Amino acid sequence: MSNEIGLAELIQQVKQELLTTYPGSENDTPLLSIDSVELELQVTVKKEGKAGIKINVLQFGGGELSGGANRDDVQKVKVKLSPLVSKEVLINTYGKKNPEKYQQFVDQTLEGILKGSDDPGI
Repeated sequence: MSNEIGLAELIQQVKQELLTTYPGSENDTPLLSIDSVELELQVTVKKEGKAGIKINVLQFGGGELSGGANRDDVQKVKVKLSPLVSKEVLINTYGKKNPEKYQQFVDQTLEGILKGSDDPGI
């Protein structure tokens, strides 16, 4: 069984993890937004016939290279993921689509931001 994961599969998994609400969360309203995520990965690139190339991410924490790769076959890449639309557009769209939940969204977000603050006047 191969432990390889394709680059597209890894990016999809990271995206899914970032968009998933925390297990046990009382609500599905996000209390933070992510401007960007930068991944630094070691990958192998292989030509696969007419299909083009296959990019596999090396196994995390593993000491050995898999699939017959040697150190010369490994490339380091940086992948930056960022939202397609701005926070402002997302917030406005949420408010238009969920007007009955919008104030609760704002209140929960502010509560999350101010949690642990010693200044009650904020």
